[in-house]
Amino acid sequence: MQTAAATPTALLEALVARKDLKGVKLVHLHLEGNAPHMHPETDTLSFKARNLFCGANARQAVAEGRAEFVPINLSEIPSLFSSSSPIDVALVQVSPPDRHLMTSLGPSVDVTRAALASAKKIIAIINPLVPRTFGDACVHYSQLDVSLSLSSPLHTISPKTPSSVEEEIGRIIATELVKDGATLQLGIGSIPNSVLSHLQNHRNLSIWSEMISDGVVDLIESGVVTNAFKPIHTGRSTSSFALGTQRLYAFLDDNCAVVFKCSSYVNEISRISTMPMMTSINSAIEIDITGQVVAESIGEYVYSGVGGAMDFTIGAGRAIDGVSIIAIPSTTSHGESRIVSHLKSGAGVVTPRAFVHNVVTEYGIAQLHGRSLSERAKALIKIAHPKVRELLTEEVKRRRLG
Repeated sequence: MQTAAATPTALLEALVARKDLKGVKLVHLHLEGNAPHMHPETDTLSFKARNLFCGANARQAVAEGRAEFVPINLSEIPSLFSSSSPIDVALVQVSPPDRHLMTSLGPSVDVTRAALASAKKIIAIINPLVPRTFGDACVHYSQLDVSLSLSSPLHTISPKTPSSVEEEIGRIIATELVKDGATLQLGIGSIPNSVLSHLQNHRNLSIWSEMISDGVVDLIESGVVTNAFKPIHTGRSTSSFALGTQRLYAFLDDNCAVVFKCSSYVNEISRISTMPMMTSINSAIEIDITGQVVAESIGEYVYSGVGGAMDFTIGAGRAIDGVSIIAIPSTTSHGESRIVSHLKSGAGVVTPRAFVHNVVTEYGIAQLHGRSLSERAKALIKIAHPKVRELLTEEVKRRRLG
């Protein structure tokens, strides 16, 4: 099932409406829309979702055991389709064919490209509202076993206004950690949006990111992003999928300044590490005082997924003058500290502490790379919320970390 903005909702709804099917397993990254195959009333003997990333519309089903979750690095997913688990049918949306009979996967290439190569059959909606994008997005019309025409807007996500805390985190990252000439990887959300909004005075930035959103458009159009120093795809922003507003999709349509490639290519660690001043910015749910980063679950409750966090954290860490960043507000919306002495029971560690270089909260930057457990704890306590610093310091003493 194609992902995110290009989720082929009409095909999914038609499939779930079938009453004669049993044992159908739907494999996908996060989907946009209502995801009817994961509704409580859907018979799990007929349909079972296998989530390679857990979006908001999948959390309840995963928590209740009606859907599966697979923790896996985004770079490794395409190899699953080509080796151990070939795909029977790929369900996608594509743009209308051009005069050369080439269609496009639009803003959602990610692991879909690999699924198409593995699939025994491809069923496609030909949608004139799918933007024509380039790179691995191109699919010849003859490859489509079944197609139907349907005009339907792609799924959109509107940028949220950053809070004062998120605004400060974005300012710190942009002014203190992102240098002119850097290559950026950012996700979606208020903190990445805040970072992007504070980069207008930078020069010659590049984009090499598993995903892009609306904030990138402003930087490209203003000339801040030039991609001038990238060793490959020079002059072009590189991504595997895009998710945002209609403005973003209109910008991408027939725009050769952006190239979409398979996740196994964009997230390949050795390739990421060749990017000049590669700067990765990823979020987290919880971090302990030794630097272990939880990003896929709240305790046992699966909340998101591994995604490309490890791919880019390692890749940026190996790049010349690279910078890897974990950006996190000091507290949750309920006032609980996100920097803790012990992780919640069952929490999924996405980034082991040995790979963590910089952690940023609204209180500053903790540089952890090459530091001892004691030094890490002290650095993290300095950027924790003031109300928990004394308690965390007592825990450091109890554990004889410093």
